[in-house]
Amino acid sequence: MIKGIVLSVVASVLFAVMYYYTSTLAPLDGEQVFGWRTLLTVPFLTLFMIFSADWRRVSETLRWIKQRPRRLLFLPLSAALLGVQLWLFLWAPLHGKALEVSLGYFLLPLTMVLAGRVIFRDRLSLLQKLAVCCAIIGVGNELYQVGGVSWATLVVALGYPVYFILRRHFGTDNLGGLWCELALMLPVAGWFAFGGNGPQAALATHPLLYVQIPLLGILSASALVCYILASRLLPFSLFGLLSYVEPVLLVVVALLLGESIGRDEWLTYIPIWLAVLLLVAEGTRHLLRRRQIK
Repeated sequence: MIKGIVLSVVASVLFAVMYYYTSTLAPLDGEQVFGWRTLLTVPFLTLFMIFSADWRRVSETLRWIKQRPRRLLFLPLSAALLGVQLWLFLWAPLHGKALEVSLGYFLLPLTMVLAGRVIFRDRLSLLQKLAVCCAIIGVGNELYQVGGVSWATLVVALGYPVYFILRRHFGTDNLGGLWCELALMLPVAGWFAFGGNGPQAALATHPLLYVQIPLLGILSASALVCYILASRLLPFSLFGLLSYVEPVLLVVVALLLGESIGRDEWLTYIPIWLAVLLLVAEGTRHLLRRRQIK
């Protein structure tokens, strides 16, 4: 279990490092960084799946499509939903939106809880209900102060639940489905990475990018592999709790990049952070209860 915990924390740290690292890749823009990351991640993921005997998942996904060819329409949709999230993660630090995206990741567990209640009729515990109330206070303050919640925050907080629900509904919530989604992104990623004169001009004027771009692929692939391995070594509840480490680190990165939390925004962030702590307490209680039963 210790190995799984270490891998999970390392994955969160690597994702946060990549969040900051993106800001050092100027003059590449968010689309170009997304393109290079996708192009470099797929080969690493392929090798990992071959050596870990997960490649059969790709064959299973392709057979699933062959049984009903209409299902082929679903994969481009899920690939597009995931692609937007991967692009936003890399675009935000370059455009002063890192803090807004980190807030989306803090809200994500709460929107997942609400999605489970609405879509799957899951029952909410007392702590979960309190967490939802805290989140409502935070979002309500944001609506009052600026008249709405940032689109970057909403894309993360609402987009990921839709993506996860669709994958679960269609049975592609496995590595095979993920590989197929990334493979479908390759033409778009290739266009972003090589299309036009921008990338060539950037490489010509900033030769250090020849080293930095491959390092981006190594960071991305290493974080993904650590995340996958941790998910297999840890109980689901503990794995879920450790996933809260990442948004905390993303806030730290946003502050390091020069963004700040305004005086009027504290009433947004504090209730949402409190909501996350309540969910952590709920998960910890559930984990301890399971250990006592065993």
